[in-house]
Amino acid sequence: MNIHGIRAIYKFEMARMWRTLMQSIASPVISTSLYFVVFGSAIGSRMGDIDGVSYGAFIIPGLVMLSLLMQSISNASFGIYMPKFSGTIYEVLSAPVSYVEAVLGYVGAAATKSVILGIIILVTARLFVDYSIDHPFWMLFFLVLTSVTFSLLGFIIGIWADSFEKLQIVPLMIVTPLVFLGGTFYSIDMLPPIWQTITLFNPVVYLISGFRWAFYGISDVNVVVSAGMIFLFLLACVLTVGYIFKTGYRLRS
Repeated sequence: MNIHGIRAIYKFEMARMWRTLMQSIASPVISTSLYFVVFGSAIGSRMGDIDGVSYGAFIIPGLVMLSLLMQSISNASFGIYMPKFSGTIYEVLSAPVSYVEAVLGYVGAAATKSVILGIIILVTARLFVDYSIDHPFWMLFFLVLTSVTFSLLGFIIGIWADSFEKLQIVPLMIVTPLVFLGGTFYSIDMLPPIWQTITLFNPVVYLISGFRWAFYGISDVNVVVSAGMIFLFLLACVLTVGYIFKTGYRLRS
């Protein structure tokens, strides 16, 4: 294992975050804080509890997950797309670094940024809404596993995309609607039965449900099923990345 190669890629990507703090950290924290102010403090105080949890506290796991998914994909896709765009990807491919080590460097840095952002958002949320974390270990488990999984997805998108427009298609046109319809602002038990069944085909439901269970011990789906679904998605992403490097898809021309 080329530890120095992994560390070099990791440090380069992390340095990019420190150079763009306003875009990487401040912007998502401020935009998510607006949700806490509007739905947590203003509107949330006028709404009833959901499963014994105040509405403002109920939406916190979903909003954290929204930022986590978007930033994991964005960080990883941009990180691998820029070397392709500038042509420096060939330096990485020709360096004594295996594809596993390259993925560890890029995905590890993207996931680290997302975890840092998720923790900052949680700390910021405390300023507006009172909440508890009943299972902190499971909260970190879902936080880290989701960051790694969606960073891998972002890595795949970054290799697939051949323009800056395509980098935004999946996060904005697919992931964001799935998060909003995945129980961020409500429990799926509040939906009519037919829509409850349809919603279970949305993979983000399992992420938000498991993450919310770590906070309040309530969930729409059994927490073991939620963890299993994340592992399945992680496995699918790992197999796809392996296929990309084996075939050289969008890397060799």
